[in-house]
Amino acid sequence: MRQRNLHQMGRDRGSVSIFMASAAFVMIVLVGLAVDLGGQVAAQQRARDVAAQAARSGGEQVLGGPAVNGQGAQIDTAAAASAARSYLSTAGVSGTATIQGNDTLVVTTSANYQTKFLSIIGIGSLHVTGHSSARLIRAQNGAPR
Repeated sequence: MRQRNLHQMGRDRGSVSIFMASAAFVMIVLVGLAVDLGGQVAAQQRARDVAAQAARSGGEQVLGGPAVNGQGAQIDTAAAASAARSYLSTAGVSGTATIQGNDTLVVTTSANYQTKFLSIIGIGSLHVTGHSSARLIRAQNGAPR
């Protein structure tokens, strides 16, 4: 009778280890998914922030000569786009800065988040983008002039 109990116990041992191995794999995948999607959100926020800061940097480009001569401040659109591109390169983010409609600076950024866990299942990077614009106008007390 003792042999029979040992024989029955031997059959049950393998089923627990298979369940634990598959459960552990699923848990690792879920944790990896949470980590990498959180990293993608952080990269997306950074891409948007860099785009906004580049647009702000471009919006600060004013032609000083006319203002000194009493003709009022004027925006230098070419310098605005150049300043935005310079900010992007300083921040280490690829992107574009263009002028649309003579008074709007549009900045678009692009980056890739390198995954930590999802590369196990073949997803090596996640693409993120950012977009911002700044209207290049003169204003006094909040009203366009």
